[in-house]
Amino acid sequence: MSGLAAALTAQPSVRFRHRRAFYVLYDGTYLVLFSAILATMLALGWQGLTPTWAEFNWWWLLALPLVTHLHILASVFIHNCSHGNFPKAINRLVGELCGIIVLTRYASWEIIHRRHHKYSDDLDKDPHPLTKETAGYWKFTWHTITNVERQLQMQFFDLYGDTEENRSFEKRRAFTSYATNIVLIACWYVFLGPVGFFLFFLPASVIGFLHINHFNWCTHNAHKPEEGYFPVNLDHGYYWVGNRIWFGIYYHGYHHKQANLFNPMRYEAFQKAKAERLAARKAAGPRA
Repeated sequence: MSGLAAALTAQPSVRFRHRRAFYVLYDGTYLVLFSAILATMLALGWQGLTPTWAEFNWWWLLALPLVTHLHILASVFIHNCSHGNFPKAINRLVGELCGIIVLTRYASWEIIHRRHHKYSDDLDKDPHPLTKETAGYWKFTWHTITNVERQLQMQFFDLYGDTEENRSFEKRRAFTSYATNIVLIACWYVFLGPVGFFLFFLPASVIGFLHINHFNWCTHNAHKPEEGYFPVNLDHGYYWVGNRIWFGIYYHGYHHKQANLFNPMRYEAFQKAKAERLAARKAAGPRA
């Protein structure tokens, strides 16, 4: 039981380092699970969670901003899960649930995000580096789309070697990953129904994806390219609002200094309190 608990609470990157086939088994499990769920819904004649087009009212679209906000919050939470910022007993569970919502699945997000922190702004190893060639937002977004899968494979090669056998293994793994994503999207479509999928889930997913790329772009100093590209804190205008509703995500400079803070806006207060505790212990002197 302890071994099972460890497997269900350990971060995917840890399991990835200890088991060559981890990612294939991970996505393969999701592929089987989602395929079974999809087949069950179809067999039972599930009509979708939302009403049909015949019952559609335009005022329903007023809910889209809220749905989009919740989708972005799922990205904020999975980001924190990547750093173990939820209690350990539920951290992996929250990450997996949020990964289903944002479609990446948790392992992909956590492994890639760990690589980003290890090789931040490295032109060859960061999954989404900001460079002179990708300084514009749309170029940066396209580079991220094309580079993330490559970096996932590079992470595998870093661990297990860049051999012909491993390249073939990774091609099969990529096929499994893409197939899993297709089945997951199909599950959302059938579960929500056409109205819920096309009016809420799909727009929120697209906006959420563009938002997370904008977050990565702007918080690596995209507004001041003459200074170079590195993690920075933004807290003015739109970013001020974003920090208050999305747990300080635009304090990216502080996040890279201390990733285990759920809300990096609290970095200075945390450091001040830490210094005060240290000073108090020194003043108290050694214990008898």
